[in-house]
Amino acid sequence: MQSTTQAVQIAIEELAKLPGIGRKTAQRLVFFLLKRSEGQIEALSRSLINLKKTVHFCEICFNITETSPCAICTSHNRNHKQICVVEEPNDVYAIERTNEYRGLYHVLGGCLSPLDGVGPDQLKIRELLQRLEKGVEEVILATNANAEGEATAIYLNKLMQSFGLQITRIARGIPMGGDLEYADEMTLSRALSERVKM
Repeated sequence: MQSTTQAVQIAIEELAKLPGIGRKTAQRLVFFLLKRSEGQIEALSRSLINLKKTVHFCEICFNITETSPCAICTSHNRNHKQICVVEEPNDVYAIERTNEYRGLYHVLGGCLSPLDGVGPDQLKIRELLQRLEKGVEEVILATNANAEGEATAIYLNKLMQSFGLQITRIARGIPMGGDLEYADEMTLSRALSERVKM
């Protein structure tokens, strides 16, 4: 005997397709939404449809934007000789929250992952190399600290050697509030090798 309606089941199945949302979380979200007013549900629906209609990728950096080129690429207050290479648009958002970086970005759209069928042709690498011919002095590789992110950084580093620019990699280490005893060997090794003078 089915304990919920077909509409509830379909909604649970659709929400469970989202990353990080399992079936139980999807179920909780559906029952939460059922308690909201029809107006609130319509506002959520409209915002999602509007998101899909108005947000697209910048023609230069491939970050998400409503206008192309995006506000970062066209800003006169940014350092146009510096490009920070990241995997996904949410990485741009994370770096921007620090208010520390004032250069441009290049979003690859993922990382090299041969097991998942993601090679150089599936990423925005060709577009990055074209940008380097326009007076760029430094490229900061800010890919994730996992096997795929490291492989992508190494691959990009080799490709960019002939451009005669400074290539740097973001430092990795112990997070604020983290205990040494819980850090893995790779993180500790990187933290030690990239230590800075006090």
